[in-house]
Amino acid sequence: MTRFIAFLSIVLLMGCAEESNTYTLEGTAPGFKDGTTIFVYELQNKQTKVVDTITIENEKFSAKYPKPVTSTLRFLKAGNLNQNILYFPGKENLQATLYKDSITASFVSGGSQNLAYREYVTKVKDLNAKKIEISNKFKQARKEQDNLLASQLQLENVALDNEQIAYQKEFVKKNNNSIFSVMLISEMVNNKDLAAKEATVILEGLDPEIAETVLAKDLKTALQNLKQTDIGGQAPSFEAPTPEGTMLSLEETLGKYTIVDFWASWCKPCRMENPNVVRVYEKYHDKGLNIVSVSLDRANQKERWIQAIEADNMDWYHVSNLKFWQDPIAQLYGVRAIPETFLLDENGVIIDKNLRGAALERRIAELLGGQ
Repeated sequence: MTRFIAFLSIVLLMGCAEESNTYTLEGTAPGFKDGTTIFVYELQNKQTKVVDTITIENEKFSAKYPKPVTSTLRFLKAGNLNQNILYFPGKENLQATLYKDSITASFVSGGSQNLAYREYVTKVKDLNAKKIEISNKFKQARKEQDNLLASQLQLENVALDNEQIAYQKEFVKKNNNSIFSVMLISEMVNNKDLAAKEATVILEGLDPEIAETVLAKDLKTALQNLKQTDIGGQAPSFEAPTPEGTMLSLEETLGKYTIVDFWASWCKPCRMENPNVVRVYEKYHDKGLNIVSVSLDRANQKERWIQAIEADNMDWYHVSNLKFWQDPIAQLYGVRAIPETFLLDENGVIIDKNLRGAALERRIAELLGGQ
């Protein structure tokens, strides 16, 4: 009897030890056929990687995983559906609900990070629904030539944008223990809804565990680079290969005024803007305007990069390390979205940023139009 009790105690202790080091992910999947595979992705080295597969049976699925040592994020992708369900593993067991006919309504619950994320998604969906309603009313007002109503609706839309930005700022400050807050800060910086200085202050208030994640550290570095490339700062020096394979430095490209243009052959907005840049360059190059374009094309896209230069008549300086978003010049300048431009004076001081379309031509005309 004593031996049995001792054996039972060991079994229980082993069970407790196993339980304390793992969490379960259980879910329901209404509408999915038996045998459908759920792919579990994890963010590793800035890339998503499949770390497991789960099979749906009787519209249910279950799996067990080691509890993460540091905060991380994962995605679920069911079958051949393109949309993912984001979730955040932690110390708690998780419950997932996957709707085949509405992946956007699917969610994972369990733990404070998943709860906060779901609250955020619900709020933003509500705001977007209001924006769609206003957009439809605006189109109707324009169709009926009701300019007064159209103007009022535009103001309402701006107010909703401001409400969303204010909510996002409040969210990241309130949820400083969520890795999703880091993702949201990054998105807001990309969208120019959050200045680098303010974003840095928010990052400094993150929970220590979140601050030590790769996402947070990378964002901190990017924000430092962004602050270095604010208007009034000295443009960081760089050197990179030209299409011909020779090395070209920023200093060699400087004119009276120089545009440092970040783009890529695969970037549709960049290619759409190129004709405008060509027009401005042809009009003001003889008066002292230079351009150096830094391409974020991939290693296997050199020919595509060169062909795009020729097709778009970009008859100015070009360089690229062909390293996509890992390009060291883009990282040096804090570039997180393209197209992005920096306007430099003859000494390499940044005097303006992100000028496009008519705004670019007006600015260059101010500087060189009378010469």
